[in-house]
Amino acid sequence: MSTSKKEDPRTIRSREMFKNAVFSLLSEDSTMSNLTVQKIAAKAGLNRTTFYLHYQDIEDLLAQITDEILQGLSDKMVDLIHAKDLPEKQKLTQVLDYLYIHRNYLLTLFKMNQFEEQLFLLLKQLVETRRKNTKKDLPADYVAVEIKTASVVGIIMWWIKKGLHFSSDYIANQIHLMYRGQ
Repeated sequence: MSTSKKEDPRTIRSREMFKNAVFSLLSEDSTMSNLTVQKIAAKAGLNRTTFYLHYQDIEDLLAQITDEILQGLSDKMVDLIHAKDLPEKQKLTQVLDYLYIHRNYLLTLFKMNQFEEQLFLLLKQLVETRRKNTKKDLPADYVAVEIKTASVVGIIMWWIKKGLHFSSDYIANQIHLMYRGQ
């Protein structure tokens, strides 16, 4: 969704209400197929007509939410790549905080296998950029970018699926300790 033209605050509010309704419904029952326009509208406190003013169908709503989350994650990753003022570990904690906030929706995306690949691509870009910007020459036998990226993705996926009792700060610290080098 592009916000080049100024959007009506009511439109923004309605979309936010529908999005929150989806998050709420998925936290009660993580099965996407159980979502209906009626349930989403009722949970949002809006009607079906309003739903169809904003979305073609449930798939359109879910695609927009997914794009928004991935765009937000991408923005956080870009911040992390270009981190100069904030310590890297603090930036990583911010990325993990963002993932934590959206965890219920992300768990559903994981089941549909849409998220892991996107996360891999974003993290791969981060690892490649960090390697390019490093001052020292990396040894020829250094861990391949794909292997390192896959391991970070694996840690993050495990954390969201099974390790949420650990804080994002703790996980950021653990990742930092594992990958102090490049």
